[in-house]
Amino acid sequence: MADVKTYKIAVMPGDGTGPEVVNEGKKVLVAVGKKYGFKYEFTEFDFGGERYLKTGETLTEAAIEELRKFKVIYLGAIGHPGVAPGILELGILLKARFALDQYINLRPVKLYPGVECPLKDKKPEDIDFVVVRENTGCVYAGHGGVTRKGSPYEVATQVMVYDRQMVDRCLEYAFKLTQERKKAGKPGKLTLVHKTNVLTFVGDLWFRAFMEMAKRYPDIQTDYNHVDASCMWMVKNPEWNDVIVTSNMFGDIITDLAAMIQGGMGIAAGGNINPNGTSMFEPIGGSAPKYTGLNVINPLAAIEAGRMMLDYLGEKVAAAAIQKAVAYTCTKIKSLSAGKMGYSTSQVGDMVAENI
Repeated sequence: MADVKTYKIAVMPGDGTGPEVVNEGKKVLVAVGKKYGFKYEFTEFDFGGERYLKTGETLTEAAIEELRKFKVIYLGAIGHPGVAPGILELGILLKARFALDQYINLRPVKLYPGVECPLKDKKPEDIDFVVVRENTGCVYAGHGGVTRKGSPYEVATQVMVYDRQMVDRCLEYAFKLTQERKKAGKPGKLTLVHKTNVLTFVGDLWFRAFMEMAKRYPDIQTDYNHVDASCMWMVKNPEWNDVIVTSNMFGDIITDLAAMIQGGMGIAAGGNINPNGTSMFEPIGGSAPKYTGLNVINPLAAIEAGRMMLDYLGEKVAAAAIQKAVAYTCTKIKSLSAGKMGYSTSQVGDMVAENI
C-alpha cells in the first residue's frame, strides 16, 4: 500500500479564543483529509500573550528558523488584554511576515448564501472578489523616528517605503491570480488601488509598474481607483471588483471594509503568502478574550483560513469541498456573531465537518 500523503503544518493557536477556533479548523481539515486521502502532522508553537507574560519572549529567532521548515503555518489569533497594544503585533505577526518574507496578504471577499449583508439589495453573486495586499513594505517597514519626544516640538516620521522589485513581485502575483480566476469564469479584471494624486512619488512608482506589467498580460482588463474612491465603490457597486492589488497600508484599511460587506469578521480569512517559502493562514478577527472558554465564538473564519491553506497546498478539490460545506452551514446558523449563532463553536465545526 502506498504511503498516505502527509502535510506538515505549524500551528500557532495564539490567545483568547484562538485555540478554540483552531481546534474546529483542524477538525474540518481532518474530515476532508479522510475523504480525499491525505493526513497531517501538526506541530504546535505557543507564542502569544501568555508566553510573553511568563518569559518576555515574542517570536524568537530560533522559532523563526523552525518555522522555515514548514510550508504553512495555521494561526489562531494574537492579542492579550494583559499585554500593551503593539508588543505582540510587532513581535509576532509583523516579525513573522517580514522574517519569512510573506510579501502577499491575500484576502478573498465572498458573501455566502444566508449571510446578512449590510448593503441593500446585494446578493452573493455581487460580492466575490479578492484583495492582493503588498505585505512587507509601506509605512509598516519601520523607517522613521521621533525627536524631542514629549516636548511641544516633538517630531515623528514614518516613511512609506517601496522599491521596484517589491512592487513588481506583488503585481506579478496579482496578474497571475487574475488569470487563474478568469479561467474559472471570473471577469479577468485587475484594479490597482493607490493615491497617485497625492502620493506622487510612491503612487507613481506603483502606477508605472502596473501599466508596464499590463503589457505582458493582454488578456487581463486593467483599472485604477484612488483608495478613497475604492471605498466608495466597494459599498455602492462591489460587483465591479474582481481582483484588487494595493499597497500595505491601503490594503490593511480596505480589507476591513471588505470584511463587513461579506458579513463581518466571523467569516473573513486571509493568507500571508511567500510563494517560495513559508506562508501563514489566519482568521482576520482578533482573539476576542471576553468569549474565551465559553464555546460561543464563530469558528467559520478559522475554517475558511484552513480552506485557503489547503488550496495553497494544491488540494483544490478538498478546499472546494470545505467551501461548499461552509456555504451550507451559513444557511443554517442564525448569525455570524459570537453567542448568536444558535449553535456552539464546536457544533458549528461539527456541522461543517459532517457536510464535507
